[in-house]
Amino acid sequence: MLSGTNQSSASIEMELGLYVHVPFCRSKCPYCAFASVPSTRLKDRWLKSFIKEANAYDKKFRNFDSLYIGGGTPTFLDEVALEIIMLQLFNHFNFSQDSEITIEANPCDLTREKTRKIKDLRINRVNVGIQSFEDQILTFLGRLHTAGDAINSLEALRTAGFNNIGIDLIYGLQGQPLEDWEKTLKQALELQPEHISCYQLTFEKGTQFWRQKEKGQLSQLREEEECNFFRATSDILRGSGYIHYEISNYAREEAFCSSHNLKYWRHIPYLGLGPSAHSFYSSSRWWNVRSVRNYCNLLELEQIPVKGREELTEEQLKIEKIWLGSRTMNGFELDLIPDTPESSEMLSRLIESDILEVKGDRVIPTLNGFMVADHIPSCFSV
Repeated sequence: MLSGTNQSSASIEMELGLYVHVPFCRSKCPYCAFASVPSTRLKDRWLKSFIKEANAYDKKFRNFDSLYIGGGTPTFLDEVALEIIMLQLFNHFNFSQDSEITIEANPCDLTREKTRKIKDLRINRVNVGIQSFEDQILTFLGRLHTAGDAINSLEALRTAGFNNIGIDLIYGLQGQPLEDWEKTLKQALELQPEHISCYQLTFEKGTQFWRQKEKGQLSQLREEEECNFFRATSDILRGSGYIHYEISNYAREEAFCSSHNLKYWRHIPYLGLGPSAHSFYSSSRWWNVRSVRNYCNLLELEQIPVKGREELTEEQLKIEKIWLGSRTMNGFELDLIPDTPESSEMLSRLIESDILEVKGDRVIPTLNGFMVADHIPSCFSV
């Protein structure tokens, strides 16, 4: 056992979510703040370290019903490395028969041979970082694929037998006409993915785009423009039969909602492996070091690569549940709101303002509520 794990002999029997962070990419996109490196020089060290970390948890965390392999770009790894990862996970942990097993991918990695190999590894869901169907925008975003590559990658996945495909799209670029974004959405709908994630371009500290924004070379949308893009996105996708089940996420049917990501939004426990990965169980949250090199160094010294931990108070857990629930169509439990005259009055005001609605014992955000979800917890003095 690695030092610092503090594991009891009893294993956690409930079915959790498992996240694996693969920190390698072909290149670093100028908007990306995730922990990733544009190289695979440390791949072999990372793989050995990852196996050690998985082994450190396999006596406590045993049963999972979702697996999400993200990054970075997991499909940047060769087939042998991917097979080792999957074999190790299946050897260390138990997965239910109907587990959702997702891998993130970039279009330029998804050759017909690669997609067949991924399918053979029991992966049943692929989330493709398409971002745009316009080559000019893809170049601006630092993407290495073309719109044609994106279409071909989805065709390769269908040919390999995948029937649960998600795509990521980015909107809200400086000077982007709303009409162009609507055209992108219609192109996406023609490909009939089971899941669509639509993210507004953000300027995360430390990224190339953030530095350009600080210099005045880039700017983000005005609030009114953000609302227009958000509403148009929801109107078009819901009008085509997709469920707007989370602020940025749409599913063709309820069965295609990301069951793994729903664990995050529903406060269901999960284990994270790899550099920068987060874990949550009961009232505890912990996270790994971000640096790939530091991650490997610690595990090679038989130490767990945890950078920090926190124990959430009952009040903090309630605030998080309200905040996370405010992001989804299922909302949060009504009894999370304090039973005070002030909170009751605030709830009534938010209902009158078409921000929230009450259905049975749950508080549900409206479309307007989605747009101010981050502010909803502060409305209630929990």
